[in-house]
Amino acid sequence: MRDETVGGWLDDLASASFPPGAGAAAAMNTAVGAALISMVCNLSIGHPKCAAHESDLLAAQAAAEELRSTALGLAADDAAAFGTVLAAYRLPRTTATSARARAAAIQEALTAATEVPLRTARTAAEVVHLARGLVAIAKADVVPDLAVAAFSARAALDTAAVIAEANLSGITDTEHRSAARVQLAHSLGAVTESEAISAEIRARYGRREPPVTLE
Repeated sequence: MRDETVGGWLDDLASASFPPGAGAAAAMNTAVGAALISMVCNLSIGHPKCAAHESDLLAAQAAAEELRSTALGLAADDAAAFGTVLAAYRLPRTTATSARARAAAIQEALTAATEVPLRTARTAAEVVHLARGLVAIAKADVVPDLAVAAFSARAALDTAAVIAEANLSGITDTEHRSAARVQLAHSLGAVTESEAISAEIRARYGRREPPVTLE
């Protein structure tokens, strides 16, 4: 992932061959959000008006870089997990024994594959939380970029939720399904937080003229 060009990766995503797929796209959205946070921090660190928050900005920048690295790893993990699921579904089921082995392999592959979007959702939620903490301390002219970072992470959250639920629908272990949905719900709390970030930033920088009415 780190050595591939953006254009090349998008060509692969657009092609009829898997992977990459939606899970990798979610991870990349997370990485974009984290990269934007790093940008905001890098432009704020050393600025006189942000001097009082230098240590917080440095810590946020380091955290954003770690999240970006994690997200890139998740994009690769999604590709590997998807390949394992496909391989399990392609196993023979010509006898009762092979059918049972295939069913067990599918369950194992789906369970492992579900962990990737769950981790993507957690990582994306952390990006949103990080953006929220920077709104009040970052350099003023790059604060709007924090809203974009939060919405990039939100796109990842929504996508990861869809993928996780799709995988969970095929898993027969009800306890695992319940535990995974609790984890997912916890991460999805960041969706509301991303909306709050956008509302605060738009209120701060939005135009004060009366809204235009269409007749």
